This record gives sequence, structure tokens and C-alpha cells, in this order.
Amino acid sequence: MKQTKNFKTHIIAGKYKGKPIEIPSIDTTRSSKSILRESLFNTLQFEVIDKNFFEVFAGSGSVGLEALSRGAKHAYFIEKNKIAFNTLQENVKNINKNDSTMLIGDSFEKFTTIYNILKNDHTKTYFYFDPPFSIRENMDDIYKKTIDLISSIDKDICELVIIEHMSDIELPETIGNVNLLKIKKFGKSTLSYYAPRE
Repeated sequence: MKQTKNFKTHIIAGKYKGKPIEIPSIDTTRSSKSILRESLFNTLQFEVIDKNFFEVFAGSGSVGLEALSRGAKHAYFIEKNKIAFNTLQENVKNINKNDSTMLIGDSFEKFTTIYNILKNDHTKTYFYFDPPFSIRENMDDIYKKTIDLISSIDKDICELVIIEHMSDIELPETIGNVNLLKIKKFGKSTLSYYAPRE
């Protein structure tokens, strides 16, 4: 059996600053680049403290774990790929297992399970969507399915929705109960921020 090589990145700031994060070298996952993560948390700053953070397509969990390092109350992760999920488990164990909840499976199928926990918790949540890029095989409708998920989010529990997506994809100004707030490009990847409508 072919051995999967892991790459390493690190928590950028906060109470777990410098702790290593393993990233599996597999086709179905990619790490959110450090520069992108840094920009994201420069935008969120202290707002993330005592809020929930839901990394819907978790991969190695680098974004949700960064949120925990910066004071988030709890991080939730879903990951479909078994190799990536095993790496996620190791990362969570090494950084903060007490404030993390992980599910293995298809994010579109498991989303409701986490969403119902969040609704019952009554804590505002950051929803981070980083779906696999649609240029991959069988991923043609990935953004439509992601938009459908976002449309189901109740604004009462939503602090912000952030989507990491291909830069040549133009997302709608409004999705369900959230409106586009700002866009930040990083080469082939872009972060689009959506805030609940007043």
C-alpha cells in the first residue's frame, strides 16, 4: 500500500501558536494557504472569541483549529476522505480535542447533524465553506450544492458565512438569509464573506 506523505503547516497565532498541523498529500484535499488563513483571521480578529466555528469541508482542520487558537468556543468539522479524516483526528488530538467535534462522511449529508447541534446551542456560529474545486472529477455541481446548504442557514445562529472558492467563480450577491459583504482574492483562491441580513 502506498504511503501518504504529510506536509506540515503551523497555527499562526493565539494560544496554540506554532503548534504543527499535518496536511495529507492527497488529491481530494488542499490546505488553506497560510496567507489566506492569516487574512481571514485579520478580518475576524476578536469577533471569533466565544463563538462556534464550523469548518464544513474540513480536510486537515487548519481553519477551525486556528479559530480555536484565537478563542472560539467550539469547532465543528466534517470530512469525507478517510485519510484526511485520520489526519484531522491527529491534529485535533494534538491541539484541542475537548472543544472539537468531528464527523466523517459527506458534508452535504452530514451538515444537518452539526447544524441541529448549533441551533440547540444558541451560540452564534461562523460557517466556513471550502468545497473541493469544481475542476475535479464529479465536482461540476459542487457550488450549486454549497449554495443550497448556505440557503438553509438561519440568520439567528449565523455570525458570518465565509466561502473559499475558485477565483473565476462569481457567487450571488445574496444567498438565503445572507448578503455578500466583501471579497478578497489570493491568486486562484478567493474568500467571499456573507453577513446575515438585518
